[in-house]
Amino acid sequence: MDEARAVLERLERIEALEASGASAGILLDEVRGLLAEAEAWVRAEPSGTDLAESALQRCREALQEAEIGTEARAGLW
Repeated sequence: MDEARAVLERLERIEALEASGASAGILLDEVRGLLAEAEAWVRAEPSGTDLAESALQRCREALQEAEIGTEARAGLW
């Protein structure tokens, strides 16, 4: 249950940061933390988590794409 609470708190923090206009780097750091917490939640409560595991995989892929895009843009400057 603590794992689920951590995920929900992280989501709330991300929403607040986004609403306040936080930079992409700060949001990416929070998303990285969210992924780690969500993975811990799935490990702690493995029953019926097929959809969660699928969502985690999509998030990992999206984060990887965002990081690659950031690295590519950083090389332009």
